Amino acid sequence: MNGQPYINPPSENSDEDEINLLELLQVIVRRKMLIIKICTSAIILSVCFSLFLDNIYTATNQFLPPQKENTSAAFSALLSQAGGLGALAAGGLGGSTDLYLGIIKSRSVADAVIKRLDLQKEFKKKNIDDTRKALEKVVTFKAGKNGIISVSADSKDPQKAALLANTFVAELTQRSIQLFLLKAGGERLFLEQRLAVVKQDLKKAEDDLKSFQEKYKTIKIDAQAAVAIEGIARIKAEIVSKEVQLATLRNSRTDESSDVMALQAGISKLKSQLGAMVGSGGAENVIPATGNLPALGVEYLRKMRELKIQEAIFEQLTKQYEMAKINENKDTSTLQVLDEAVAPAKKSKPKRLLIVLLSTFTAFLFSIVTIFVQEHLSKLPPEDAEILREIKQSLSFWRRSAGGA
Repeated sequence: MNGQPYINPPSENSDEDEINLLELLQVIVRRKMLIIKICTSAIILSVCFSLFLDNIYTATNQFLPPQKENTSAAFSALLSQAGGLGALAAGGLGGSTDLYLGIIKSRSVADAVIKRLDLQKEFKKKNIDDTRKALEKVVTFKAGKNGIISVSADSKDPQKAALLANTFVAELTQRSIQLFLLKAGGERLFLEQRLAVVKQDLKKAEDDLKSFQEKYKTIKIDAQAAVAIEGIARIKAEIVSKEVQLATLRNSRTDESSDVMALQAGISKLKSQLGAMVGSGGAENVIPATGNLPALGVEYLRKMRELKIQEAIFEQLTKQYEMAKINENKDTSTLQVLDEAVAPAKKSKPKRLLIVLLSTFTAFLFSIVTIFVQEHLSKLPPEDAEILREIKQSLSFWRRSAGGA
């Protein structure tokens, strides 16, 4: 004010912060023995604890679910002619990783492993449910992005760890074969029943045509009518074939499935084509436009068309039936084991060094908190110290009363 420049007083915040940090360091140094004792105790206890833990060994089996097989040209042609059953023959239950992961995690596979290795006795459990829960803790299943499934088993014995992982894969193989054969057997039985009906229809059509020819002698039809009959028979056979595929597919899929909806759309399209070929009178009674044929010729065309239709249907169902029988006789699994589990040479756990380090670090943090709490309590004002003393006396009295009771 008196012509002298104003000078701000020096800030004391930085000095106070520095003093506070030094005080904290001083507290730590002054009570360092408590830190050393707590950390030393933690080290000794964690070392003893980790040494008493049993070594655990982990064995892993890796396998690949069934993939689409490379078949020969002749067999591929047979599969394509067999329609929907061709996919079953080529890939078993299918190449879905989630499907096989679900099967190997199922209760039936776990129970089969328990029975095969007598795990209820080994785990010392009273019932199968407790044994199954114990088994879930030592076995893990993992599916990689590449489609490979890993089965890892833990055990104190490295040989048993490898045996447990390999047994799970072996039981999965057996279970997948059973499910596949059950599915193939059901489809074979369905086709067998359908084929028996078609055989009767075919025989009836042959007998009707034979009786007609014997009664009115042979009537020769022109080329246009013959081609039309062949086309109608082919489309009719395709419709029946797809209807059979749809019936078998509905045993394992819902109506909302994309495969079911695709088959239904295909059947509708074929029926539309059939209606366009036979005209507006319906597929059963209308004769293709082949000119003005005599009445006997028209009747002959009807019977010939029915025979051709039944022959085409019989041919399609026979191919599917033969493929179903081939599927039913397949007794090998298409699982590809990439790495069979072997007895590991090194333990996987416990990680003793990590246990000791984490325990020591936790003890160090606990000791730091403890000494700061003690330091704070030692600097309490007299009135606060008196209150703390009364609290301690009350707690001591309560403990003595509880002990006397």
